[in-house]
Amino acid sequence: MAHAETVSFGAELKDGYKSTDAWVAHGIQWLEDIEQFYRERATIEKDYSAKLNGLAKKYFEKKAKKSSSLSVGETPSMTPGSLESASLTTWTTQLSTLEICAAEHDRFSQDLVGQVAKALEVYRARFEELRRSHADYQTKLLKERDSSYSELKKTKTKYDSICQEVENRRKKTESSFDYGKQKAQNAYQQQLVEMHNQKNTYLIAINVANKLKEKYYHEYVPELLDSLQDLSETRVAKLNSVWTLAVNLETTAMQRSKEHLDHLSREIPHNDPSLDSMMFVRHNTTQWTDPPDMVFEPSPVWLDNESLAVDEASRTFLRNMLAKSKPLAREMKAEIDKKSKEVENIKRIRQSVREGRDKRDEAELVKSLFYVSEEKHAMERKRLTAEIEVSTITAVVGDLSLGAKNHPFKAETFKIPTNCDLCGDRIWGLSAKGQHCKDCGFTCHSKCEMKVPADCPGEQSKEEKKKLKVERQEAAHAAMAVEVTSPNTNRHPASGGLARQDTMSSLSSGYATSAQRSVSGLPPRSAGLGAEESVAQPRSPIDPAPASKPAPARRNRVVAPPPAAYVSAPPPEPTSSDGPSRARGKMIYSYEARDEGELSVKEGKDVTIIEPDDGGWTKIKAGLGQEGLVPTAYIEELAPEPEASSIVERPVSVYSDSSATSTNIAKKKGPAVAPRRGAKKIKYCEALYAYTAQSDAEFDMQEGDRFELISMGGGDGWADVAKGGETRNVPANYIQEL
Repeated sequence: MAHAETVSFGAELKDGYKSTDAWVAHGIQWLEDIEQFYRERATIEKDYSAKLNGLAKKYFEKKAKKSSSLSVGETPSMTPGSLESASLTTWTTQLSTLEICAAEHDRFSQDLVGQVAKALEVYRARFEELRRSHADYQTKLLKERDSSYSELKKTKTKYDSICQEVENRRKKTESSFDYGKQKAQNAYQQQLVEMHNQKNTYLIAINVANKLKEKYYHEYVPELLDSLQDLSETRVAKLNSVWTLAVNLETTAMQRSKEHLDHLSREIPHNDPSLDSMMFVRHNTTQWTDPPDMVFEPSPVWLDNESLAVDEASRTFLRNMLAKSKPLAREMKAEIDKKSKEVENIKRIRQSVREGRDKRDEAELVKSLFYVSEEKHAMERKRLTAEIEVSTITAVVGDLSLGAKNHPFKAETFKIPTNCDLCGDRIWGLSAKGQHCKDCGFTCHSKCEMKVPADCPGEQSKEEKKKLKVERQEAAHAAMAVEVTSPNTNRHPASGGLARQDTMSSLSSGYATSAQRSVSGLPPRSAGLGAEESVAQPRSPIDPAPASKPAPARRNRVVAPPPAAYVSAPPPEPTSSDGPSRARGKMIYSYEARDEGELSVKEGKDVTIIEPDDGGWTKIKAGLGQEGLVPTAYIEELAPEPEASSIVERPVSVYSDSSATSTNIAKKKGPAVAPRRGAKKIKYCEALYAYTAQSDAEFDMQEGDRFELISMGGGDGWADVAKGGETRNVPANYIQEL
């Protein structure tokens, strides 16, 4: 038996699954033709010579129609000419022998049906089932590949979102009151740590996606193609055995045709299963290159490089990630070794079957080999992901897990109020779920688990756990206080931190109208900027304006230079015998007193705030002896006035179509119903950008619109606000709390 050159679909065809699968499917469907051939032959055995000649002619014609698709596929890259595959050549020899062996016996008609046709039917059904399993596996591989791309995209989106949240928190820190400064700074620092962690997750996800992509095109798909090749060659081998059986039956029945049938019997073994595969490969090989690798893309609102963050908090996160990934990689490696041994064992049994030393069904062995390889693939993905995570981290900061004393955390639902020992906040949420160290009693949020330092002191007594709990809570609050008093937000990228850069292109951009917005009780933003930040810089190509938020209506005006060029830093609060100066405000709506203790004030009146908001009411002074309560929503708190000596004359605007200067606008009306005095303190918010409602459950907004803030939402990006007695939704990042 001649042996052809060995070829591999996976090595030669690369990402050619579709054409290969179609070719294999044609081969399996072809078994139906051969099966039908034997059934028809059994039927016309009684008609003897004449009809056998007609049958041979019929199948010569059918072969001619399918010669191209069976030999080189439907869309070959090279014209095959008059060549036919080895299987078709053998088939031609068999049809020619049939024309000579026209004198058939009626005796062996039933043998053809019972032993040949039914065997072909069984093999065709089994091979088609296995081919469909390959198709399902290919679909799974595509979903896994697309899933890895999608996960990377989601990680990138989450990273951008967190970067935006950092920027929002930073702005909120600048705009917060003194009594809320510490809380805002703490929230900003916490969000900055979250951004570092998400950035690291994004960088790691890039490496994982690249490696999975490489595995997909260089291992998973080639292995699948090789498996299809194996299926096709097994089909050919089984077809040869059926043909040989048919020939033997015919030899027994027709001694007179023995000479010709012996010739056919010698020709069939020449049909080596790899010959068809070789011909298909030679006519379908095309040029192919790997897809490009994924790279780090900086956030549009937080310019950064592709280096891992290696500050202390980030190292703690990376150390905890190592502690999870290293054991997983070892565990998967052991499981993969077991599966590899199973694969080798099945291959040895198959070889024994082909050599005639084992009587087991080779088709069942091919099926088992495929399923074991699929299980091995799933384990390989997990091992590869864990190893890339470990190698990515250790290449930058080394093996941080060495000598670490990780807490043996267990997920737990806290039935009593419990604080996080890391951040000091209450563990709350659905059923108050968190993590608990059984050894030392450390408790934390699930989201804080990866931030906990690896400093578990080991198993402690009940009294020692209580003592550690007190110390940890004190340390958590002390750490928050230190972060607030000495924030470090401008670390150089080389040291592992992030350097926030100005993302405004100019004061006349789409965000310019809101860049100098007056926030209650605070000076304009530019008044607190340094010399380098006070002048707007050109926007970097990788720092475009946010595309996800609609820009506010553009106002045509001559823009004066930044306020920092004319106004010095605000002077310290003056003090008097009565204490610090009171905040100033301005009535944005007219209000008529309706009850004792209230004060009637007209729109636009400058007032002095005597007592801050209490249940929706603020006590003000509007003139000599005019003191009383007005609804907080009717007042806009103004920034303190700078000293007269610090003000330089500013250029005069030559044109403005701002609605603030129009004399034909109708008088604004305040809320229809004033808040009930003595009620729970009401929170308010202001629209940063214009927004058009997409449904009846949302509010339309214009920049500067005010609403009663009900809730900032549950992290889904939507806030609940009220206006005019109705409660609806608006995008949470389109508003700021006042």
